[in-house]
Amino acid sequence: MRVAVACDEQQVSPHFGRCQRYLLAEVASGQVKLLQWLENPGHEPGALPALMRDAGVAMVLAGGAGPRAQQLLGEYGIELLTGAAGEAVEVLQALAHGTLQGGPSACDHG
Repeated sequence: MRVAVACDEQQVSPHFGRCQRYLLAEVASGQVKLLQWLENPGHEPGALPALMRDAGVAMVLAGGAGPRAQQLLGEYGIELLTGAAGEAVEVLQALAHGTLQGGPSACDHG
């Protein structure tokens, strides 16, 4: 499964749409394969969920996301896990091992 982690530097960003970039990885059978960094082209309503869809992302990990992003990701069949925090690679490893737990959205509007 292709996963995108919203990141500021190497840390999970509290906001999907306002992060610096996304770390793309393949997660399968308890393993994580880092693929690439995808720069955030800018926070424009609806654009980032479409970018995730076009990149083949099946799941987004972020501290939080606004209601419109949540809706569009869902419409595109992309799972969103909010409440993620910490170093992006460690969060991906927790996902791969089935120990990652989400929580409430950390951003202030969703």
